[in-house]
Amino acid sequence: MNQESNNHDEPIEAFPYDPPTDKIKTKYKALFEIEAPITVPWPKLLFDKTLSFIILIFCLPIIALLLIFNFLEGIFIPENSGKLFFYYNGVSHGKVFKKWKIRLIKEKYVDQELKAKGDWHAYKNEWKSEARTHMGRFVKKYYLDEIPQFFSVLKGDMSIVGPRPLAVHHYERDLAQGNVPRKLLRGGLLGYGHVRKGTSEFGDPIYEYEYVDYYLRYSPLQLFLLDLQIIWRGILLMVKGGGH
Repeated sequence: MNQESNNHDEPIEAFPYDPPTDKIKTKYKALFEIEAPITVPWPKLLFDKTLSFIILIFCLPIIALLLIFNFLEGIFIPENSGKLFFYYNGVSHGKVFKKWKIRLIKEKYVDQELKAKGDWHAYKNEWKSEARTHMGRFVKKYYLDEIPQFFSVLKGDMSIVGPRPLAVHHYERDLAQGNVPRKLLRGGLLGYGHVRKGTSEFGDPIYEYEYVDYYLRYSPLQLFLLDLQIIWRGILLMVKGGGH
């Protein structure tokens, strides 16, 4: 899974996740002893595929508008032109997959050599305000750049709810510092910790461990209700324009 990358001068926003605390290691000791990825319960799998299909249908007009605006912005501001979609290699359930997103930054800020390798570092200038296109600023604010990941859910690479899938090198860093949830569970569009973005709790690994624990102990109905709560919090975050 090792991937050549250049992670010097990496923005701190790119990897906010802390190592597991001693409290986590004690409370969730059993989770650290699990070797193989945990199978997705079939009710959750059915919910993921059904909801992602419905959302993709409803998002078609949004995608069409974004294609038009992207095209027009490229005409009026040539340096902002480029393809609407891009991908980098991410990890979900311990497997590498293409994580598709909507382009936020100008092509001149993209490392083309790393882009060809699917390396996230090609896009590490995402947090520089001068690197973003006009549409990219709006898209990021309301998390519209995540729309293509509903296709990943439909395909089976991701879930609607689960720990956020990381780029390969971030995933390996997460494992190296002792965290295991992203190895055990299928990555999600919304995570139990991710919906706390913008608060002091964001980046605290306790929420990923709590979710894995619920994943194992809860009945399919209880897990479904928890997922609905997480989805609702994610919707509120999106409506408030919590992206950055």
